[in-house]
Amino acid sequence: MTSDPGLMSATALAEQYRKGLISPVEATEAVLARIARLDTQTNAVCHLDPERALESARAAEARYRQGSWLSPVDGVPATVKDLLLTRSWPTLRGSTAVVRDQAWDEDAPTVARLREAGAVLIGKTTTPEFGWKAVTDGGLTGVTRNPWDLQRTCGGSSGGAAVAAALGFGALHLGTDGGGSIRVPASFTGVFGLKPSYGRVPAYPASPFAAVAHVGPITRTVTDAAQMLNILARPDIRDGLALPYEGRDWTIGLNDGVAGWRIGFGRTINDEAVEPGVVAAVEAAVARFEELGAHIEPLPLSMPSISHTFAIHWQAGAAALLDGFTPEQRQSIDPGLQAMAEAGRKIGAAEYVTAVKARETYALAVNRLFERYDLIVTPTLPITAFEAGRNTPASGPYANWAGWTPFTYPFNLTRHPAASIPCGFAQGLPVGLQLIGPNHRDEIVLRAARAFESLMPIVLPDLT
Repeated sequence: MTSDPGLMSATALAEQYRKGLISPVEATEAVLARIARLDTQTNAVCHLDPERALESARAAEARYRQGSWLSPVDGVPATVKDLLLTRSWPTLRGSTAVVRDQAWDEDAPTVARLREAGAVLIGKTTTPEFGWKAVTDGGLTGVTRNPWDLQRTCGGSSGGAAVAAALGFGALHLGTDGGGSIRVPASFTGVFGLKPSYGRVPAYPASPFAAVAHVGPITRTVTDAAQMLNILARPDIRDGLALPYEGRDWTIGLNDGVAGWRIGFGRTINDEAVEPGVVAAVEAAVARFEELGAHIEPLPLSMPSISHTFAIHWQAGAAALLDGFTPEQRQSIDPGLQAMAEAGRKIGAAEYVTAVKARETYALAVNRLFERYDLIVTPTLPITAFEAGRNTPASGPYANWAGWTPFTYPFNLTRHPAASIPCGFAQGLPVGLQLIGPNHRDEIVLRAARAFESLMPIVLPDLT
């Protein structure tokens, strides 16, 4: 185990706190020191509040001294993606169009749950404007960079959260995922990211892309993600579409393995191209599941016209989002998002309803696969991280958004739980393996991820 509190898992920190070997204040100070030393290179944190963080850490320290900690994450440093409302902090959503000088007096459900559990909120992490794209850069915060190679993108839109996880800017990180925004940066930066089943984690206010939007954890270990889900999945009356609260402990059964499971391996979807280095890393990872006792079967995955169906949902959301701003405010918004909104305004009601019915068809098709398989695995992405400051690779089959994220957004449409776990490297950059479970069976994804992690622990970058 590392001796740097900033790099310790939430699970390890809580154990050290209970034993009196480390205090929440020491852990928080270590995280703040890491941010001061490293974030000038990566730009992962857009709002930092050391004073409030240390105040919260001191309160947690007092609780541990009294033997009355609030939860297994009490005193654990955490960050919040800057799309999620956070009391006393501005939530600018990566945009100069949002007025900073206003009352910030409400927590989003996930932020409220972490605060109630005693987590030490350090600050907010960067996002592209309104989380609209799968890389993290914009006019408000600039470019967020990949700690494995500072010339490369970290992905997005939860790019700041993924970089913060990779570099020890806290143990627990809140992200959102409307088309891959947790899994894409987790893949590019080599950390674990979980998109829970739709509605598992309450959200408020609803995302403009609410039809496909999820909230979930980004962490350095699978156990931390499960522990975090215990907190995030607690009910909140403000989300009328949330799943019924199960009250379960997602860490129970986490180490039970995958022996005897039948796993469907989709090397690609719709015959999309995958870089050779990614293919090699993913195929080697799938073989590790055989070592764990699972049975692997090739699974051809075909979802005709799914990129068009997703575009209809995303463009309509963009139109609704920008229609809430004045023409003058819209002028400052990312031109790419403006173009997407303009396309959304041209979508008719019948076309949108047709897209909704199409997603039902995809969801049913995936549900039927789980009559045969316990788990489905694919590459998270067909490529490794490309040049920072670009929305897409410069050329080739990946030179459009859907072209380089073809494996993530389908499972936003179908609403199944899905995660990315690092499974190796290609040309020195992390490769992600995507794990997809039956709908509402988040424990399947977590259990498979933990089994894989037991053979292939997550490796972190050394940005010194």
